[in-house]
Amino acid sequence: MNGSSTTARTPDIDLAPLLSAIEEERLGVRAVHVHRAGTRESEDVVHRRVEDTIEQVYSISKTVTALAVGIARAEGLLDLDDLLVDHLEGISDLPREALGEGVERIRLRHLITMTSGSPVLMFEEAERMDPDPAALYLGTDLVREPGAQFEYSNGGVYMLGRVVAARAGISLRDYLMPRLFEPLGILNPQWFTDRGGSTWAATGLNLRSGEVARIGRLLLDRGRWTGADDVRGVDADAVSPDSDVSDASADASSASADSPQLVPEAWIDALHSDHAWVETGDADPENVQYGFGVWRCTPEGAWRADGAYGQFIVVLPQQEAVITVTSRHEGSPSQEILRALWRHVVPQL
Repeated sequence: MNGSSTTARTPDIDLAPLLSAIEEERLGVRAVHVHRAGTRESEDVVHRRVEDTIEQVYSISKTVTALAVGIARAEGLLDLDDLLVDHLEGISDLPREALGEGVERIRLRHLITMTSGSPVLMFEEAERMDPDPAALYLGTDLVREPGAQFEYSNGGVYMLGRVVAARAGISLRDYLMPRLFEPLGILNPQWFTDRGGSTWAATGLNLRSGEVARIGRLLLDRGRWTGADDVRGVDADAVSPDSDVSDASADASSASADSPQLVPEAWIDALHSDHAWVETGDADPENVQYGFGVWRCTPEGAWRADGAYGQFIVVLPQQEAVITVTSRHEGSPSQEILRALWRHVVPQL
């Protein structure tokens, strides 16, 4: 590894074999965090090859949007069985008669599981730069019945973000600031927007690797934030005065204040429940099932948030641990990073 790299380790978790594999296989990993349940952030096993600067996390954005959906659901703003067309107010002025064939049958559940049947995937530049991406999505005929087949898509998650924003009356990013980001000590998350100013939702979130690791810790702890002490002091003064979560300066003896339930526990469970998984048809064993914004992993019970070029939050409930990886991997499939984790880190947990 180069001279700027730093590694913290504990006696029972040694990252050296993983780091050797990363170097030998040219996996492009920039940071690794290993967090065990019941420990503090300062006890995490951490390796950083480069300074912890803000970087795009790509489709980990989808998992964060799924968390927003769960929070909005708990607040009574939406339900997964709602029809998309019942949430058009504040999203698009497209008249009902201009909707694409079959669009009226899309439910929010289809958007979060990527089974909407829409061909508007929003990967192409022309789609991303459309002056009204929502109207493009809503006005395009479906190519298959909603729920019939998985197709990886930015479009459906973008629309989910638009629904949350419309129901909340503020942007997706601003909706999540007091509810998720600020309690985690993520005080200035950058998130790309479309030409109209709407959060992209499916991609474009920019975070530091340590901030991604805090999201991982939240997922491991089933939506409860147990790290208030880790972000207290440095971050407390920057928390928005109208935040509706516990004040970061609350007494440490108060479990409810120091461990707020930021995302409903049942929703975290639902992300990767048997009812959530859909078959993707992918040949890679790490990609065969997709849930509510997360992928199923081959180790028993494991699941992950997954972004392009090797961004991962791997939740390992049986090992009571979470591994976060940020990378710039452009060679072999990024799942090779996962397989390196299975060989060199998971057996130590």
